[in-house]
Amino acid sequence: MNTAIDRRRSALYSAAGLGAVILLWWVGSVTVLAEARIPTPGGVIGALLRDGFGFYWQHFSVTIHEAAIGFFWGNLIAILLASVVLVLPWTERLITQIAVISYCIPIVAVAPVLYIVIGAPSTGEPSGTAVALAVLAVFFTTVVGTLLGLKSADPASLDVVSVYGGSRLTQLRKVRLIAALPAILNALQIAAPAALLGAILGEYVGGVRQGVGLALIIAQQNLDVERAWAIGLLCAAVAGGAYALFGLIGKVAAPWSKGVA
Repeated sequence: MNTAIDRRRSALYSAAGLGAVILLWWVGSVTVLAEARIPTPGGVIGALLRDGFGFYWQHFSVTIHEAAIGFFWGNLIAILLASVVLVLPWTERLITQIAVISYCIPIVAVAPVLYIVIGAPSTGEPSGTAVALAVLAVFFTTVVGTLLGLKSADPASLDVVSVYGGSRLTQLRKVRLIAALPAILNALQIAAPAALLGAILGEYVGGVRQGVGLALIIAQQNLDVERAWAIGLLCAAVAGGAYALFGLIGKVAAPWSKGVA
């Protein structure tokens, strides 16, 4: 009973907070921020209705596809490398250094280099640059989260596997991966919005015929402020939806962990 009341209270607080933000946005856009070309909420909604679902879907479907590919490969590589550390401990320093370097590389600076190397995509194909930047955006978070999760395994359980003749690989399969599941899901939850951001930045360097990055560039060139804001808010909604989705998956897959949002 208390849980249901807490959920309703949390939903009311969230709705009230959102309403307050929209109200402040509207007041600011018609008063002190009027000269800053800040559109009103009504103007943004008007742009959404004017352009229609088809316009936004043709761009967001491409970017989400690119982000999903990068999300899959980036996280797969990260989890595999983190697992290697537990089987071959001497590789930890090398793998963590690779992860740190990937985190320290400015994505905006490396995007043009990747575009020169990868080139423009063929018609109907996802942008290789966008996919590569999505991979880069998620790699560090998942490597670190997976490593921390794998190392959090119960020593007693590891000893039991060892006593029965189990190798480090057996410990990894039977104990460490299960113990690391909440941390991995938390890492994936953070990585999902990051993958979308990486894909959008990859589209910014050019060579794409569709995508959120291209739509933003065109809106900027045409000084279409309402459309630019509409695209930005939809990006936030998609990223927030991906974050919430993995939070829900975490609650279902690892209900014993309170660490999963």
